[in-house]
Amino acid sequence: MKKHGLLLVNLGSPATPTTPDVKSYLTEFLSDRNVIEMPPAFWQPLLRGIILPMRSWRSATFYRNCWLDEGSPLIVHTSRLTAKVQAMLPDWKVQMAMTYGKPTIGDTIREMKQRCEQLTVIALFPHFTKSTTQSIIDKVTAADPTAQIIDRFADEEGYLKVLTKHIQTAWDKGNYDKLLISYHGIPAAMVKHGDPYKDETERTTAELVNRLAIPADKIKMVYQSKFGPMPWLKPYLKNTLLSEAQLGHRNILIAAPSFVADCLETLEEDKVQNYQTFRENGGDNLDVVPSLNDDPAFAQFLATLAQEKEAH
Repeated sequence: MKKHGLLLVNLGSPATPTTPDVKSYLTEFLSDRNVIEMPPAFWQPLLRGIILPMRSWRSATFYRNCWLDEGSPLIVHTSRLTAKVQAMLPDWKVQMAMTYGKPTIGDTIREMKQRCEQLTVIALFPHFTKSTTQSIIDKVTAADPTAQIIDRFADEEGYLKVLTKHIQTAWDKGNYDKLLISYHGIPAAMVKHGDPYKDETERTTAELVNRLAIPADKIKMVYQSKFGPMPWLKPYLKNTLLSEAQLGHRNILIAAPSFVADCLETLEEDKVQNYQTFRENGGDNLDVVPSLNDDPAFAQFLATLAQEKEAH
């Protein structure tokens, strides 16, 4: 008898923190038309002639700084989460795949379909945006048009409860002046073209302000990880850290709900680069709330979400 299948999909990672593997990963990622909307005839020469030669070795250095003994942090944490969800769904087949790099979405789905009657896919991005979620939908649909896709979950009560508790626990451990809720940025042009991401992140922030036992005037919403010269969603995290330090707010906590697994953006960008910028400009203490990773409550939320989707 065939089982139900659940596929958890995250962004992906280079196979190793070496320049060739990082270059290969970035080539795939930055050639995705959902990520970079510029015409390929203009973008590809720029990508291959300037961006990849400059960015690959630098990114490889950052990956080496946060690489774990078992491998890429994002892959390791997603793998541990997958194992916990599997334990909670013993009658299901639960696996993970990555939008870029390995394990690929297509290969994983083809392998699962041999043993699974119905497939549910959860994109491990709480909010929908074309630049992450649409690529998952495209690749899943190409491999299995009948798969049920959960393309966002930030408004789910179960998720909001887990996230609120997670942030509150971190806040209560320190004496912080401000909580910065930092989402991965996207180009402002995407929002103008109808992307719902900004509205969804603002809704999550409003929910957190209502639910957290933190004064509203101590919470600020920002966006991080800007790439390229075009305007992205504002305010930018780095600029905000500078202004907060100048205002005398020297103890800051960052929560980054966009990242369900700790990765380059949380471990290197926030904990190292943004920490250094903050300290150099008068800040004392910059802490980052760990991502949900394989938190049992988060694993249970995903298992329940999959069961509810399958039941409908």
